[in-house]
Amino acid sequence: MPERPDIRLTPDEQAAFLRNNRKCALATLDQDGFPHLVAMNFAVRDGAYYMTSYGKAQKVLNIRRNPQVALMVEAGSAYAELKGVMVRGHCELLEGPESVNRVFAWMAEDRGEARSPDSARSAPKRVVLKIVPTKTVTWDHSKLGGRY
Repeated sequence: MPERPDIRLTPDEQAAFLRNNRKCALATLDQDGFPHLVAMNFAVRDGAYYMTSYGKAQKVLNIRRNPQVALMVEAGSAYAELKGVMVRGHCELLEGPESVNRVFAWMAEDRGEARSPDSARSAPKRVVLKIVPTKTVTWDHSKLGGRY
């Protein structure tokens, strides 16, 4: 049986994929140990993933209890097109409007857009989620060359 092709993204491919795909699924664990999964926008800086949330949101309450999280960025429709990045890591909560505004600015910069004036108004009620990866897994099914 032939060896399966290496379908991992190279570091350059991963960086390009994350630049072009700014929505992820963030998984936290609820008080009963069940996954709590939400869609989030993110920015990547120095190997860490950053996003913002209202401080009273369920995901933030879950992180305060247990900082172990996972996130997945994925794209593609047909099996042969599936591509993604899955990260497991620890989430640190950064408090304060200056941290929130910095992440809002990064996200706007990454989209090539001006920052929304509404974002500054919500900053005092928000926190930053800084996810430092402990494990990253990537895949690009197009590298299978039709073998699946």
